[in-house]
Amino acid sequence: MLTEVLGEVLLPYFMAQVIKNGIGTGNKGYVIGMGALMILTATIMMCGGVGGNYFNTKASNGMAYLLRKDIYRKVQEFSFANIDQFSTGSLVTRLTNDITQLQNVIRMALIMMLRSPGMLIGAIIMALSINKKLAAVILVVIPFLALALFLLIKTAFPRFGLMQKKIDRVNSAIQECLMNIRVVKSFVRGDFEEEKFGKANEELRQTGMSAFKVVILNMPVMNLAMNITTLAVVWFGGKQIMTGDMNVADLTAFTTYIVQILMSLMMLAMVLLQSSRALASAARINEVLDTKVDLSDEKAKRKDAVVTKGKVEFKDVSFRYYKNSEEKVLEHISFTAEPGEIVGIIGSTGSGKTSMVQLIPRLYDADEGEVLVDGINVEDYSLHHLRNGVGMVLQKNVLFSGSIADNLRWGDEAADDETIETACESAQADQFIRSFTDGYKTSLGQGGVNVSGGQKQRLCIARALLKRPKILILDDSTSAVDTATEAKIREAFSTSLKDTTKFIIAQRISSVIDADKIIVLDDGVIAGMGTHEQLLSSCTAYQEIYYSQMDKEA
Repeated sequence: MLTEVLGEVLLPYFMAQVIKNGIGTGNKGYVIGMGALMILTATIMMCGGVGGNYFNTKASNGMAYLLRKDIYRKVQEFSFANIDQFSTGSLVTRLTNDITQLQNVIRMALIMMLRSPGMLIGAIIMALSINKKLAAVILVVIPFLALALFLLIKTAFPRFGLMQKKIDRVNSAIQECLMNIRVVKSFVRGDFEEEKFGKANEELRQTGMSAFKVVILNMPVMNLAMNITTLAVVWFGGKQIMTGDMNVADLTAFTTYIVQILMSLMMLAMVLLQSSRALASAARINEVLDTKVDLSDEKAKRKDAVVTKGKVEFKDVSFRYYKNSEEKVLEHISFTAEPGEIVGIIGSTGSGKTSMVQLIPRLYDADEGEVLVDGINVEDYSLHHLRNGVGMVLQKNVLFSGSIADNLRWGDEAADDETIETACESAQADQFIRSFTDGYKTSLGQGGVNVSGGQKQRLCIARALLKRPKILILDDSTSAVDTATEAKIREAFSTSLKDTTKFIIAQRISSVIDADKIIVLDDGVIAGMGTHEQLLSSCTAYQEIYYSQMDKEA
């Protein structure tokens, strides 16, 4: 870029020499020689410009690539509590639109921030060398431009920040509607969703217009200043020519340098104005990068430990989702699950069943008490080793775009076809998979939209079985499966996962009736614990659930 700057400064000087010493004197040889020098200078400028733009593009793209990679890695480290601080749409905007804003400004700045100051300094020096008195004109214009630019940036910055938040809302509305499009259609709420999106879109349009009105003012103000300055230079320079204090060639060169000075100021103004939007985006990116991950294994004392047996102990555990809240989701939970045991967990909606099992793989941390796995506090494991020993089938079954086999290999990347089929047989999924034309190569739509709820649950169970975990957590994962199929799945657990500790959260007592131990949760506390027979004779909460379900079946 510096070769371009040097050429920009020298070409007007060469032109002035051609007019003064060549055309003015009729020296054709001088004109040809200077013309060749100008062509050579322009060629060198072109090479410098190509090289500068190449490396500038490489640098800005590389920056965006690395920044996007860092933010994505940071989001992967987030705990559930961290993720709750940002909407999904907002994180998508920050990973895409905000980084693009930074990339564009850096690409522009790498050129302008070298070229503009260089041209400004070089043009000022050359203008002063030609005519110091006439150069004083620019000193009047620069403070005016600086003040105008300051006011523009001061006005634009908060407006751009607000605009990015409106983009968040639009992205969130789009994502929510597309993810739940079947619900929208089944409830005939398309008009409502269009109205909601239209409102968010209109707010973005209005905010964008408010922000870009400031940008629109930039160029007219700069052009006005440039034209007035050029007229002033020509006016005063013309007077000096008439008095003999200046010649036409010098005025021509001087006018070109004044234009260069003003153009360089315009380019700087453009970069600074665009930077105001990029700064708003940078602040949003920093919010993600500076977020303190509240769940990590930095202080873990046994990072090398792995889960080998699957024994789970809760010792007087209490937990709340919001640390400033007095209301506890779980309170004084204590129990032990021996390796290989089946532990059923039952209770009313909101009683804390899911919250309790999420403490085992450290999706959340307990506020009080200890959660132990194989006698080691879960906070002393590395997150990788702990979660590698725990298999989970979540309440909300999630599948990814790709084939059925690709989804199942999330449990074990190296699993061969025979191992996958065995796991699917245990999960009662093999039969329906083979009914598809492409079998295990059947492509699943986003989220597994082309399989039923029961099929999706069985695929998720098979995926967890492939992991061969020491602890398996099934969070109401057979609710969409008929009782006969569910019984077969439980029977397979007793053989294929004989040594695995199994936690089964269920709404139906029939799902946990054969468990070695059943925990009854009621409003975050253990209301009863024991076998089906023990609870039926001693636990009022369990009796109510049991008899209400028996009455319904009857």
